[in-house]
Amino acid sequence: MAYNEKLAERIRAIFAGDERVTERKMFGGIAFMLNGNMVCGVIKDDFMARIGADAYDEALAKPHTRIMDFAHRPMKGMVYVEAEGYAGKGLRTWVQRCVKFAESLPPKK
Repeated sequence: MAYNEKLAERIRAIFAGDERVTERKMFGGIAFMLNGNMVCGVIKDDFMARIGADAYDEALAKPHTRIMDFAHRPMKGMVYVEAEGYAGKGLRTWVQRCVKFAESLPPKK
């Protein structure tokens, strides 16, 4: 299993109807893009959250989060969230944080 398809389906449901959002295979999982910028994604069973450098320390202080260290290199501004952290309404909250950051970026072509 490359990524948790049930988690991906939950994210798709949150983004339903938002024409700005596309999907792309990335990091061995799936990423959701808003206006060409990565918003969030799924790698194995983890939710991958792009929250930006300004919100990084605050995000890491939340339960069930850890540094995103893809290929053993920390990626500042991105965290992994374990299943307990995105259970129930927690996923929508994380997605909203990620969207807020992505909307602050200029669209990519």
